[in-house]
Amino acid sequence: MKTPFMLWCRRWWLMAVVVVVVASILESAMSDPEINLLNKGCSQYNATNLSDFFSNLNATFSDLRSQISSQNKKFATAQQARTSDPVHAMVQCRDYLSVADCVSCFDAAVSQIRNCSAANGARVIYDGCFLRYESSSFYDQGTLPGNVGVCGNRTVSQATAFDTAVQGLLTDLKIATPKINGFFAATKSEVVGGSTTVYAVSQCAETISESTCQDCLTVAYANMQSCPPNADGRAVDGGCFLRYSDTAFFADNQTTNINPFLGGGGSSKKNAIIGGVVGGGGGLLLIVAIILWYQLSRKSKLVQELQGPVIYSYKDLKSATKKFSEENKLGEGGFSDVYKGTLKNGNIIAVKKLALSSSRAKADFESEVKLISNVHHRNLIRLLGCSNKGPELLLVYEYMANGSLDRFLYGERRGALNWKQRFDIIFGTARGLAYLHEQFHVCIIHRDIKSSNILLDDDFQPKIADFGLARLLPEDQKYAIHGQLCEKVDTYNFGVVVLEIISGEAWKLYEDDMHLRLVDESMDTNEYREEEVKKVIEIALICTQSPVSVRPTMSEVVVMLVSERSMELTRPTRPTLIDNDKKIRGETTTSTGSSTSNATASFTNFTGR
Repeated sequence: MKTPFMLWCRRWWLMAVVVVVVASILESAMSDPEINLLNKGCSQYNATNLSDFFSNLNATFSDLRSQISSQNKKFATAQQARTSDPVHAMVQCRDYLSVADCVSCFDAAVSQIRNCSAANGARVIYDGCFLRYESSSFYDQGTLPGNVGVCGNRTVSQATAFDTAVQGLLTDLKIATPKINGFFAATKSEVVGGSTTVYAVSQCAETISESTCQDCLTVAYANMQSCPPNADGRAVDGGCFLRYSDTAFFADNQTTNINPFLGGGGSSKKNAIIGGVVGGGGGLLLIVAIILWYQLSRKSKLVQELQGPVIYSYKDLKSATKKFSEENKLGEGGFSDVYKGTLKNGNIIAVKKLALSSSRAKADFESEVKLISNVHHRNLIRLLGCSNKGPELLLVYEYMANGSLDRFLYGERRGALNWKQRFDIIFGTARGLAYLHEQFHVCIIHRDIKSSNILLDDDFQPKIADFGLARLLPEDQKYAIHGQLCEKVDTYNFGVVVLEIISGEAWKLYEDDMHLRLVDESMDTNEYREEEVKKVIEIALICTQSPVSVRPTMSEVVVMLVSERSMELTRPTRPTLIDNDKKIRGETTTSTGSSTSNATASFTNFTGR
């Protein structure tokens, strides 16, 4: 006969079994190693002794797996360095992943990275983890050439409010994460006036310094500026990772309280670490709710397909510009004229009329315009569409009321810009060029960076114009090219523009430690800090050096401009732009070098070459 106590025990035993089974189902349902591939690359150099190399590679991978699986680590390094083909390796999982998901992400990364065969360096970056190996130690590296932003293709409603929430959250993470032990933070913020919530994480490699983490996240933040109002975005680099989404990808009990690390309390609403376990009679209902929430909130995969430009009627554009009248002309060049236009809906546009005579240029028009129309960045002029059916080929751009920068340096608006506006123009131009070179899915070299090709919006923020048109230029308008065109040509021209923005004569005053003699006399001396101006001048001079190899990439320039430690890296040597009278002159030919490949396969410094 069963006693009441025995029946009570049996009921609790059955309940325990149900809880274990449901917990197992929940763990399976919630499991997500986040192996959405963001970036991968292999060294162009192979190991020499393949037997030693693969033995070392297998040993380091085994060591890394042991550390994250049995020691419950989310970050690990391992090395086998006693042979002619040493291997140094690193793995890092996002802190919100379970141990099982971290191991699964690592296993997927190992499988992916082995496609590099005998390459002596490689890396794979997923949403959930990062794996890299090299022939020499790289554990202290932060931002590297090839850093990239990856934007989703789904936009949100309430774009302005969403952008504000994203910017506030990412700014706070950029400030707080380097101060947090372990260099990881996960937080969220509600979008004002709606039901949307923004979720974001930031992470740095645990072996880099606080200042290196700060520099890396600064570049990552800049790389994501073009993503909102897209619903999600990532930024990947050698030593850090940044991500936001309108869909939850970590649990509430994994949220970090970053307020103590912000000093002033932060710019967005935060949630403290809440922790805890589910208990009580409502636990099963909560489990079901969590499963439903998870299924509804799983992110969609990133699909980045090129969309075609909007096709405008030639007749409509002719009418919008008053038959391309002189009174509507905004400017002219060797192969195009630009006109202000007003569409029937009241929108103001800029219409560029191209003078293309060669059959090859006309044949390239459609493919080139399709490429340019997919370039979206706050510091690049937006191509709205085109017309290719009329007597001339027309490009339709957003209209910039303040016109081009040269008007403010040499024309009727000279002296109107204060130092903050000038610095913002310099920084924005650098950021736009870095996007063209390293963050768009193909490398675009402008070839003609100059003050007349930098336009200013209503807030005097810069937007680079005429990028991506080089293949359409008439032959007599092209630069003389010797060997492969190098993106460092743009770096050189950027340096010249920076010197123009500040003043004219440079090197002699730099040598004599008289930087401030360069500053435009129309600027109020109370508007700028001397050290900041000196730093910008030195950066400009570094950009104009020869040989090409010593010029920084534009992503490195971005770091220099925002970092207090930038000038510890190098001192400029005499640039090639100094003639016998030490006057600034233009560079007449482009320099040789190898251009970077597309952003998802670059990270050129990852292999230490």
